[in-house]
Amino acid sequence: MKATIFHNPLCGTSRKTLEILRDSGCDVWVHEYMKNPPSRDELVRLYNRAGISPREGLRTKEPLAEELGLNRPDVTADEILEAMVAHPILINRPIVETAKGVRLCRPQEVVREIL
Repeated sequence: MKATIFHNPLCGTSRKTLEILRDSGCDVWVHEYMKNPPSRDELVRLYNRAGISPREGLRTKEPLAEELGLNRPDVTADEILEAMVAHPILINRPIVETAKGVRLCRPQEVVREIL
């Protein structure tokens, strides 16, 4: 099975998810999104396929999210997406895509749902 992981090697959950993918025999493409951020359209596609909103995909504990006011309830999905494109650190990770679907893998065991 092929899988794409939107990965941050500094994140323990992301590293553990990548290990699960490799241990399961997946052919994994590692997309280091901090070096090569996804486009707004790509984020929309991933979140739609995962069945989550941009707000659910936001890294709310990231200090920048608070600084930018993104944790306020009146912030729109478009505002969140634009901030994520400009500041990829705001994208919660890891996001994994396989032929069976897309998951925000927090906790990392969630990845097994799409293997």
